[in-house]
Amino acid sequence: MTAVTNGSQTDPTQHSTTPPTTPPTTPPAAKAAPAAVVATARDAFRSGVTKPYAWRETQLRSLRRMLIDHELELAAALRADLAKSTDEAWLTEIGFVVNEIDHTLRHLRTWLRPRRVSVPLWMAPARAKLVREPLGVVLVIAPWNYPLQLLLAPLVGAIAAGNAVVLKPSELAPATSAELARLIPEHLDRAAVHVVEGAVEETTALLAEPFDHIFYTGNGAVGRVVLEAAAKHLTPVTLELGGKSPTFVDEGAHLEVAARRIVWGKFTNAGQTCVAPDYVLGTRPVLDALKPHLVAAIEEFYGADPSVSESYGRIVNERHFHRVKGHIEPHLVHSGGRHDVETRYIEPTILDGVTLDSPVMQEEIFGPVLPLVEVSGVDEAIEIINDRDKPLALYVFTERAQTMNRFVRDTSSGALNVNVPVVHLGVPDLPFGGVGASGMGSYHGKRSIETFTHAKPVLRQATRPDTTAFVYPPFTTFQRRVLRNVVTRARHR
Repeated sequence: MTAVTNGSQTDPTQHSTTPPTTPPTTPPAAKAAPAAVVATARDAFRSGVTKPYAWRETQLRSLRRMLIDHELELAAALRADLAKSTDEAWLTEIGFVVNEIDHTLRHLRTWLRPRRVSVPLWMAPARAKLVREPLGVVLVIAPWNYPLQLLLAPLVGAIAAGNAVVLKPSELAPATSAELARLIPEHLDRAAVHVVEGAVEETTALLAEPFDHIFYTGNGAVGRVVLEAAAKHLTPVTLELGGKSPTFVDEGAHLEVAARRIVWGKFTNAGQTCVAPDYVLGTRPVLDALKPHLVAAIEEFYGADPSVSESYGRIVNERHFHRVKGHIEPHLVHSGGRHDVETRYIEPTILDGVTLDSPVMQEEIFGPVLPLVEVSGVDEAIEIINDRDKPLALYVFTERAQTMNRFVRDTSSGALNVNVPVVHLGVPDLPFGGVGASGMGSYHGKRSIETFTHAKPVLRQATRPDTTAFVYPPFTTFQRRVLRNVVTRARHR
């Protein structure tokens, strides 16, 4: 199917995948000024309420109950914003956070346990350890594409680390934002965990406040704004950004499996995933052999007409619809390409004959358009990847250890997956984050605790005998000789 047409192929009112024109209503809530919210959170942290383990555990369990008890309302909000199916809402958002909570509760005591470290002999008798202390008040700014997961997964780590938290959900997912703003105060400590709804004005006001850590997920342009604002207060920042995550399909790869996994990773959430395969690199014989498998996988997952599929989402708003549609050059369409602005539907689309100079290769697509780019082999694929910004994720489909090792050794990316996209996010003990233009810092599991705490060195030395006297001036010849020997030994351990 190569034609690009305007207009819906079916009556959108007959299918529940079409987003409603208005989101579910929620009771209005009084909105405090961002500065007042931050001050309240600061007072709560200073009171010490967030530091006990019992508080952290109680908050995490309450958050889990909120997700389970209100799964249907949250899924309905996600459907209103992005036309997500109930199954996808559970897999990629609600259940994802539940699993993060469960993993954290299972290991939290161990992660928080002080860690003993050795001390030099000349300091004896002394003991040293690292104690993880919460940072203070954390700001979490979430994007619209996974508006629940990317707000609450950082919250899990921030609470587990003992912080007070201010949450800023995305205004571009208004139904989910409203539902979370209603539920969170009902289930979590109102003094220590806050939700601030709004758009640019509210976000700007929050960024003007002093925080102890800012966690931002979104695009690089806004990431620079966040970083600049944080610099004024010397606030540490975690930036989870994006970029064009490449996929290389090697000669000899299992093409049917590769195609199904690429299609799943690319077209979940209508392609609006920061780690979705952005484009595919392969030799011409590989791409030609791969194309029919890609088309077959799209039909297997979403049917002959994805516009009526319960499993296929929609573009978040009209502005992004036109942006993504602009990437679909008719002469490059191998399959798909149909779209309907009224329902913000863009069909899963495969482009072939794409070059590095094509408009679709100049920015992150963030939509259901998959370009195929011909390369001569592994060497050229690696060269293309290395000539661009370091990606958030890199995917390689190969049955050859030599190819895998080349990509491990010769490329840099936030993550590298072999023979499967996206699923590294589901491994709790793998940190998730970017490198270079794709982000800084990481989280999930234990790494979230490391992100939202300070590992404070604590040293205790006995006063009798006073071994420190050996380094008091004035120095004798004997002191100098011994101290030089001690330092030399320490350096060569």
